[in-house]
Amino acid sequence: MITKTRNQIHLSTFATVEKINVKIINNSGNSLPAYATSGSSGMDIRADLTEPVLLKPMQRFAVPTGIFIELPVGYEAQVRPRSGLALKQGITCLNTPGTIDADYRGEVKVILINLSNEEQVIYNGDRIAQIIVQRITHVEWETVIEINETTRGAGGFGHTGKS
Repeated sequence: MITKTRNQIHLSTFATVEKINVKIINNSGNSLPAYATSGSSGMDIRADLTEPVLLKPMQRFAVPTGIFIELPVGYEAQVRPRSGLALKQGITCLNTPGTIDADYRGEVKVILINLSNEEQVIYNGDRIAQIIVQRITHVEWETVIEINETTRGAGGFGHTGKS
């Protein structure tokens, strides 16, 4: 049910959301990745730093998180940027979305870049990205001589123009 109060919408129930157990080791002093709201699809992930990191304009850095995860086979985790960090500080993730495969056992790190014109500082415990866990599908390729035509055809990279 969705109820409206002044300019706020309250979501009292959601469709059933699948839940899975994921093993995690947290070697940081930070809380585990967590959903900010009941409707969030991503969990905020935090920097695990012994000292602040200064990011100069266009500089990139692999920020440690201090967490290690064991995903079930058939799942992946994606590391994505936080919109507030991008808008307010010009910091975003490279290799987005970053994929964490089910068989990876190393520390989760987040590659950040400072796209602003000013130096930015990352502190221990800062929420630096969000992590989303989802099912994956493996493809079995079928080699053919031709594929079906569509109205779009081979058009790509902005071929539809500006609206």
